[in-house]
Amino acid sequence: MSKVVVVDHPLVQHKMSIIRDYRTGTKEFREALNEISGLITYEISRNFETKEAKVTTPIEETTVRVLTKDVVIVPILRAGLGMVDGIHTMIPTAKIGHVGLYRDETTLQPVEYYAKFPDLPQATVLVVDPMLATGGSASFAVTAVKKRGAKDIRYVGLVGCPEGVARMQQDHPDVDIYLAAMDARLNEVGYIVPGLGDCGDRLFGTK
Repeated sequence: MSKVVVVDHPLVQHKMSIIRDYRTGTKEFREALNEISGLITYEISRNFETKEAKVTTPIEETTVRVLTKDVVIVPILRAGLGMVDGIHTMIPTAKIGHVGLYRDETTLQPVEYYAKFPDLPQATVLVVDPMLATGGSASFAVTAVKKRGAKDIRYVGLVGCPEGVARMQQDHPDVDIYLAAMDARLNEVGYIVPGLGDCGDRLFGTK
C-alpha cells in the first residue's frame, strides 16, 4: 500500500491558514499556494535516487551526488498549474507535462481532453493537483501517465480527505501521496470539509 505523507512543517501550516481564509484575495492565494508547493518539494524529493559524480572545486576535485533521473511535473489542468512554479523553483531542471480532464455529464467520469508529456519511462513523475477530493481525477491522471510508460510516480496535493486517499490507494497502491493537510470528509456536493473552496476559482479569480 502506498504511503500518505502530510507535511506538517510550521511554515506550511502558517501558509495553509492564509489560503483557507475566504477573505484571502487572488494574489495572496496564488503566492501562498506557490510557497507551500515549494516547501512540500523537500519532502517529495527526500528519497529521490542519486548517483556519484566528479566536480572540481576552486581547491580540488571531489565526489558529489546528483539526481539519477529526470523529474517531470504533470499538473492536472487547471488548478494544478498553481503548484508548478513552486516545485519548479526547487527543481529547475524538471520538465513539465500537462493533462486536461473534464467530467462527462452522463457518466460523471473524467474524460481526457488534452495530454502532452516529455519522455516518462525513465523519469520521476509528479502528478500535481491541489485538491484530492473524490480521487477520480487524480486516479485518472495517474493512469494516463502510466499508459505513457511512467513507473516512478508520486501524487502531490494540497488538501486531501479520507475518500480521495482511499480511492487513490485502491487504484494505485504503488503511488505515494504527499499533502499539506488531511481534512475530515467530503460534503454532499463533493467539496472537501473544511477545505478551502474551489481552488481553481480562487487561484484564477473565476466563479
